[in-house]
Formats: sequence, structure tokens, C-alpha cells
Amino acid sequence: MTSSLRYSVVVAMLALGVISLGQQGDANPQTKGKKPNFVFMLMDDMGWGDLGVFGQAAKETPNLDRMAAEGMTFPDFYSANPLCSPSRAALLSGRLPIRNGFYTTNAHARNAYTPQDIVGGIPDKEILFPELLQKAGYKNKIIGKWHLGQQPQYLPHKHGFDEWFGAPNCHFGPFNGKNKPNIPMYRDAAMIGRLYEDYEINKTTGYSNLTQIYIEEATDFINAQAGAANPFLLYWAVDATHGPVYASQDFLGTSQRGLYGDAVRELDYGVGVILAAIKAAGVQDNTLVMFSSDNGGATYAKEMGGLNSPFLCGKETTFEGGMREPTIAHWPGRIAPGTVSRQLGNLMDWFSTSLDLAGVEAPTDRIIDGISLASALFNNTPIERPIFYYRGNEMMAVRVGMYKAHYWTWTNFMTDIDKGIDYCPGEDIANVTTHDQVNNTAAPVLFHLGKDPGEKYPIKKRSPEHKKAMATIQPVVDDHKKKMVAGEPALNKCDVAVQNWAPPGCEALKKCLPVPASHETDCVWGH
Repeated sequence: MTSSLRYSVVVAMLALGVISLGQQGDANPQTKGKKPNFVFMLMDDMGWGDLGVFGQAAKETPNLDRMAAEGMTFPDFYSANPLCSPSRAALLSGRLPIRNGFYTTNAHARNAYTPQDIVGGIPDKEILFPELLQKAGYKNKIIGKWHLGQQPQYLPHKHGFDEWFGAPNCHFGPFNGKNKPNIPMYRDAAMIGRLYEDYEINKTTGYSNLTQIYIEEATDFINAQAGAANPFLLYWAVDATHGPVYASQDFLGTSQRGLYGDAVRELDYGVGVILAAIKAAGVQDNTLVMFSSDNGGATYAKEMGGLNSPFLCGKETTFEGGMREPTIAHWPGRIAPGTVSRQLGNLMDWFSTSLDLAGVEAPTDRIIDGISLASALFNNTPIERPIFYYRGNEMMAVRVGMYKAHYWTWTNFMTDIDKGIDYCPGEDIANVTTHDQVNNTAAPVLFHLGKDPGEKYPIKKRSPEHKKAMATIQPVVDDHKKKMVAGEPALNKCDVAVQNWAPPGCEALKKCLPVPASHETDCVWGH
């Protein structure tokens, strides 16, 4: 059966209720008392407005929409950074990038990440929640992009994952193997090939079968762990919506939105298959599934990027479009169907939530920025907390309640705009979408996100509303900065010698490449 036919069958059966993903109250008594399983689905550069349930006009995400109907949506859910690597480091550590070291001090307020010449990676002193779950008897697997350092000491099997199928870096390429090697694909601790060489990504047609492989890896893992009665964590970190965007043959040309929409449709299909696999394996009643994205859609990619409507700007920025994420939770029998949570959530909360539900103690020797979402998930009772918006080493903004105060504003420099790279295309708001880094600390630019989710109408700085709101916000910021102990920056140094020339396992495949002489330099971050 082709994947497009399987997709149609899955959608039709869901619509008819033949394979309903579950209803509240149908808990299997055999699962009671067991540690819950966790399936965390993290998309790459997917926008808040890419899902039908969040308003996408074409309604091309029936499985995610059904997941939302049977679970809980979080309209006010955020990433911890508007760029991939710091966001993922925060998710796994439960700590802001400024604390866990995934930032740079090479320049002010620059987003940094882990290209394959980065020297640093996730520090050993950071405790990731998969490490803690592993010690508690969980079997853990990551599928897809790691993005927390490509040197062997930084890879997933060193940080709490029993299994891995995927790549350490973004799927950029193809490269010639002389100036830069193609990115390796790993099975656990050893490479099994390279992207573009052994795993096709056709940048002309947009074809790649990677998402189908990632779906199969997920269902195989779920079935194996359910059969062995192991509690498990599946971190499904797929990347088809990150440029270069790709989709498999049966999905190419099927979306109204072009190639990007094809990729979204295939990922939606994958969500449906994985949810059906969880149900078929008999572990649906004991499995929390959460879906989100690492940062906002890449507006600079134009039609090849995600939709962040109705929010301002996108990836790389600390406006709402850069950090508010499409988030859904699903757990039949535990989460009431069709509910909407007003909880201010963050990807860092996956750290605290998983430990809380698994009965595992969180570290007490450091500040954990994530909170447990248990009260929101099961009682729909929000917990008050602020959301901090960081770009590199600078706190750019903070949200408290419905108010968001920008202490700094910046989109990207005019030199980028002149090259056609625009983080806020068609969105020019005076004194807000600034092309220079503007310090507003003396009088922050303030918005009410309920009345003005698009951040278009700043509240007048001398108005009673501004004064009243800032009287609440400023003490929160002062306390945050007083207690801030920044980690040592891990994203300052680059070196051509640490690229993926000779990854573990390359000898067996005869795919080792000559390693050039080391030449460590300060990384240059333009964004």
C-alpha cells in the first residue's frame, strides 16, 4: 500500500471513528500504577498557523486536528529561544539557554546554534531529563535531529538515550567532502551513512523518503517497548519543514501550499500513524503524547516557510511569531477531550512534566525554569508564571499575564534585508520591528497580547495602563536578573577540524574523510 493510500485510509477511518484515538474515561485498568510513557513530537520551524486547529485555511492536518479534538490545545505555548539548537537544549535540560550554556558572547543578542564546525555542545554538567528517566528504568529513543553538538562526547547515547536514528546537525548539503563533509546518519552510536550520499534529499524536486523512515522507526520502537512492558520515552524530532524542505513521493504535489505544505501533510500523516500504533500496542491509556515545534516558522524562506499568523515576524526573533508554538497534548482517559488550556507553557516544561509524572525527583542543585504541566493537563488549572524571551545573551522581552514588555527590539540588520533575508516580511511597525538593536529598558515597548496578539499597537508609555502593567512586570524582571547565573557559553568557538569528517563507525563503511588541521576561531553569528 502506498503512503498516500495509507494516509487516505487513516484519515477516513479517523473520520468514521473506526480507529478513534480514544475518549476520556476508557482507561485500561492493566496500565494503572505503571510509569507512564512519553511521546514528544518536536517539529522543525513549523509555524503556529500551520495547523488546521490553529486556523490554517486549507485544513490539511486532519490527524493533528483530531488529536486536538480528543486532547488539549495550548494556544499560549512557547519555545525557550527563536532558534533550533538553544530551543532543543532548553527542552531537554529544563533550563533557559543562558543557564545551560547554549548561547554566545561573541556579539550582543545573537542567536547561535550548532553547525558542524561548532566546537562545543551540550555540557556534561547539564542533566537532561532522558538521563533521569533512564536511571528510573525507562527505555529512551530519539528519532531525527539531535542538534546539540556533533562531536562524540555530545551525542545522544552519552546523554540518556538508549537508541538513536537520525543526524547530529541540520540536513544542509550536499557538500563535496573536501571543504565540508556531508552530514552523517547514525544508528545509535555509529554512523550508517551520509545524507545526500546514502539518504537522498533532492533539492530540485523536494523528494526525500526520510519522514517515512522516521515514522517506521517510531512505530517499531513503540511496538518493541510495549511488547517488553518497558516504560519508554520517544523523542520524535523530525525536520522535513526545515529548509531544504522535503517530502516523500506520495506526498509531493498534494498540498495547496506547495512543497512546504506537502511536508506538513506528511508529518500530519506520521502523527496519525504513531497515535494509531500507540493504540494498537495497548499503551494508549498510559502514554502522554505532546506535539510542538522548536521555534516559529522561517518567514525569510517565504513560501517555503511556515505560517505564524496572527503573530508578528518569525524564526530568529523574539516577537510572538518567533517563539509561540502550535502545541497539543493527548492522553485518553487522563486529559479531557476538546479542552483549551490558558497555561503559559514552554518547551522546558516537558522536562518537569515528565519527571513529575514518572515520579522522578528533579535536580535541586540548580534553577529549573520548566514547570510541571500536570495541573493544566488534568484539571485545566493554569499556574501563574512569566515567559522570558532571550536572544543569545540578552533578555529581549518578558510576558506576565496578558502583557508583554520588550526591553530590546530587533529583527535583523538592513544588510540582510538588502540581500532579501527578512525576518518580518511585509510587517513594518514603527519603533517595533527595528533593524538596529534598540534598548528600550528605560521605557519598555508594551503590548496587551489578548487585545493585540500581532504586537501592532504599543501601549502609550506614559499612559496609566503602561505604568500599572510595568509596576507588575518590573519586579519580575528584577528578580529574574538578580538570580541569573549564566552558564559558560558553549557556542563561541568554531573549528573546521571538528566537522563530520570521521564520525564513529566510518571505518566499517569506508566513509572516513581526511581530517584537516585544527584552526579554532570565534564563530561569527549574524542573527
